Amino acid sequence: MALADARAEEKVDLDMVSRIRQEAFARSQVAANLRELTETVGPRLTVSPAYARSTAWARGKLQGYGLANVHEEVFDPAFGRGWEYRSSRVEMLAPRQMPIHAAPKAWTPGTGGPVEGEVVKATLKTTEDLEKARGTLRGKIVLLEDAREYKPSDKPDFRRHDEQGLGELQTFPIPAENGPEEQEKRLAEYRKRQAFTRGLNAFLEQEGVLATLSLSSRDNGILRVTAGGARKAGEPVGVTDLVVAAEHYNQLVRAVERKQEVRLRLDVDADFTSAEDLAATNVFADLPGSGKAGEVVVIGAHLDSWHTGTGASDNGAGVVVMMEAMRILKAVGAKPKRTIRLALWGGEEQGLHGSSGYVARYLADWPEPTDPEQKALPRAFQRGTGPLQRKAGYERFSTYFNFDNGTGRIRGIYAQENHAAVPLFKAWLEPFRDLGAEIVTVRNTGSTDHIAFDRVGLPGFQFVQDPADYMSRVHHTHLDTYDHVVPDDLKQAAAIIASFAWHAANREERFPRKPFRDRDEQ
Repeated sequence: MALADARAEEKVDLDMVSRIRQEAFARSQVAANLRELTETVGPRLTVSPAYARSTAWARGKLQGYGLANVHEEVFDPAFGRGWEYRSSRVEMLAPRQMPIHAAPKAWTPGTGGPVEGEVVKATLKTTEDLEKARGTLRGKIVLLEDAREYKPSDKPDFRRHDEQGLGELQTFPIPAENGPEEQEKRLAEYRKRQAFTRGLNAFLEQEGVLATLSLSSRDNGILRVTAGGARKAGEPVGVTDLVVAAEHYNQLVRAVERKQEVRLRLDVDADFTSAEDLAATNVFADLPGSGKAGEVVVIGAHLDSWHTGTGASDNGAGVVVMMEAMRILKAVGAKPKRTIRLALWGGEEQGLHGSSGYVARYLADWPEPTDPEQKALPRAFQRGTGPLQRKAGYERFSTYFNFDNGTGRIRGIYAQENHAAVPLFKAWLEPFRDLGAEIVTVRNTGSTDHIAFDRVGLPGFQFVQDPADYMSRVHHTHLDTYDHVVPDDLKQAAAIIASFAWHAANREERFPRKPFRDRDEQ
């Protein structure tokens, strides 16, 4: 069948599209919900007290919309401990006084009150480096990296896709050969890094290092901060570990290299919380189906965030868009044939834990690995023994749509090399061409929760979004706040996703699947 014929045959419910658009643009709740989530609840590190508050907030909203089966489920009982960050203050005392812009990595200890120490620079990248430094760093604040030359940006901070960029996305670059040996090499490197990190944390504790300082990967005063320490009880957490703004970090390095005495005062209020009352959970809500018993379309976004911003673009934007899509469908009286399920995932930032846990529990998984090194990997990276084990829900699953690339408005969708999906997506996008959404690219995109579905042979998709300032300013930084989000973009996204969910749920046939080759056969 020709592509044009397939597109023409795909039914588009324009009456429902009109109702969705009117509800989305006239009575939107995305901006109000995003303000509440980011500025009242705040940042949402997985299994932190704020994450627990965010799941309660989401459940309350979804119940208020009249959705069914609103509940939480634990996705990983062994995820690890909670951690809470309240404040940090860093001051240079010598060779002069000045405030230092810095924030702690997640799952690292605070200082337990103000502490002072001399700043030194040390290379601690290999086991040999640790042995050379042994006995020399007690009571010191250690700079772990060299200074970085400042390079002014030659690109705008905020961008929309232009015609050239959208055209390029619609080409398919032939991927380089990447066999199992390459994947195993990457996993071996990952395990090696993890093992060295545990050894480094133990070394820092044993040596009595006061704190470590790292260079932010962004310039212009931007702090890009993720995790350090350790989530698992019993593993060494190291010492107070701070990321410092590049312009301040460079000053410290230069002063130390000039042999000046450099002293800092640190006061970091952060600590671990009890694991017993902070479960690692996902949040779910359903719009029940009436004609395709047990079949389900899932839309989702990750609820967790890092801790120095408020998680507005990553991924509060996705959360409120997906909640709004469900609200819209409920408000317009949608009665889908298949159940439409909302999933708000936890643990995405630590390795797709929430979505991978759901897929493994209800849809498909490989046998649990017996190798301890494999078991220590995030589920998304594990390689179990034997072929894929399909669960009861595998055949009843239709498709998954994800939203997780910041505030940028939808310009189309990645088809993940599922060529049978292309004509469907083109037909479903047609009513939204006037809103700038029109391309379908067969390219793959990765690094977020749709991969948990795609890797077991189930249709899972992420939308093409405008870059905005996602990678230039806000991704995993302290600037990830409400002011960097464009509410009109989120309104557009909610309308499109509500329409996609409706059309997927009402097709006569299940959403088409691309050929799947079990990695046990590779």
